[in-house]
Amino acid sequence: MLESLKAEERLAFVLHDMFAVPFAEIGPIVGKSPDAAKMLASRARRKVQDRPLPTGEKRQRREVVDAFLAASREGDFDALMKLLDPEVIWVRRTAHGSKVVIGPNEVLAAVQRGDVARVEARRVSVDGEPGILAWGPTGRPIALMSCTVADGKIVAVESLVDPGRLARMDLPGRRG
Repeated sequence: MLESLKAEERLAFVLHDMFAVPFAEIGPIVGKSPDAAKMLASRARRKVQDRPLPTGEKRQRREVVDAFLAASREGDFDALMKLLDPEVIWVRRTAHGSKVVIGPNEVLAAVQRGDVARVEARRVSVDGEPGILAWGPTGRPIALMSCTVADGKIVAVESLVDPGRLARMDLPGRRG
């Protein structure tokens, strides 16, 4: 979660909340006034506290991700809408930075742009939670997605689509 924070938010949050450094000292470190440093830490704290948490049994959470994959392959957008929380948070991490969107429209648009014949995707475990790993036509991983499922719906997706970072990870190969 800390990785999703901006560098100055993360620094202000960690220095103050974990090491009790006063904002008067944090301000010059992050190049801001003490009040602005306090706001950075406050914003970071809210982001960390507001992170959606999974609910339900792990088996049920995996079933939701499997249903999402099946609906994506079939182009069943009604089924996809039923699986996505109306306030789903999608964090997309690229080589150029992160983008956060809220709501299912961007997720659905990404599914529509996907070429099911050229991309293989399957459920994998990401930090003990269900996720999705996708490979492109060359067999190289093109996306790793961590899915947070709560109350039978996907409430958050964190996608890593940075080819350099994916290449450095120990990921399973695609099936035959």
